[in-house]
Amino acid sequence: MAPTDELVIRPIKSEDLPVLWELMFKDESPEWKKWDAPYYEHKALSWEEYAETWKNRVNGDDWWVIEVGCKVIGTVSYYWEHKPSYWLEMGIGIYDPQYWSGGYGTKALSLWIEHLFNTLPLVRVGFTTWSGNHRMIRVGEKLGMQTEGRLRKCRYYNGTYYDSIRMGLLREEWEKIRERVHNELFRN
Repeated sequence: MAPTDELVIRPIKSEDLPVLWELMFKDESPEWKKWDAPYYEHKALSWEEYAETWKNRVNGDDWWVIEVGCKVIGTVSYYWEHKPSYWLEMGIGIYDPQYWSGGYGTKALSLWIEHLFNTLPLVRVGFTTWSGNHRMIRVGEKLGMQTEGRLRKCRYYNGTYYDSIRMGLLREEWEKIRERVHNELFRN
């Protein structure tokens, strides 16, 4: 992807793996995990365990890094919910808290949406989050996504039940708003 101001998304390189390991799996309880599906157990991995698992992500099309000023801060990804019908779900993680609430996630996800629509025969992109992650819901709203589903009180975290939220965006909706969204996000 072409750089936009100071932010770029790109395929993972071998030299990114140590940085991603430090951001994602070195610590037993990283700060980012409190927001990214915290109701699922997080397990710290040794460098060796991580390297063996993640070496397949190098130059892949389904996991890319988010880079700001040549510093890796997170990832964008996708997986097939049902490939025969081109039902794809995407994700984003900004692992460095210094980059939270600064618009980086919105910019990165807008570039990822554009990339996915340009390279895959999709009619829809979407993601699932939880009602405790207000920033992720807001990112979806800023990018024109609709709440497509809400499963009430099915995520239990720290003694509280939360809703599971599914958001989606159709290709024709994106085509109507992408120029305005990119002008707002990437104006100088």
